Amino acid sequence: MVKLRLKRCGRKQRATYRIVAIDVRSRREGRDLRKVGFYDPIKNQTYLNVPAILYFLEKGAQPTETVYDILKRAEVFKEF
Repeated sequence: MVKLRLKRCGRKQRATYRIVAIDVRSRREGRDLRKVGFYDPIKNQTYLNVPAILYFLEKGAQPTETVYDILKRAEVFKEF
């Protein structure tokens, strides 16, 4: 099963996150299937590759709670 979840990047105390499609059996920093977005909680910036996200959602990928909130705020589910 595939999930859309956050992968931590950045340095200490300045975390940024990549939104990735990843197999549920992989660990947080494990190999991802595809990078589909970027989230910076400090600057409150978000970049989303909407066609790739919609592709994975159509294939049955489940977003985590945090990723779901980010996608909902960006109104991705109106297109889905």
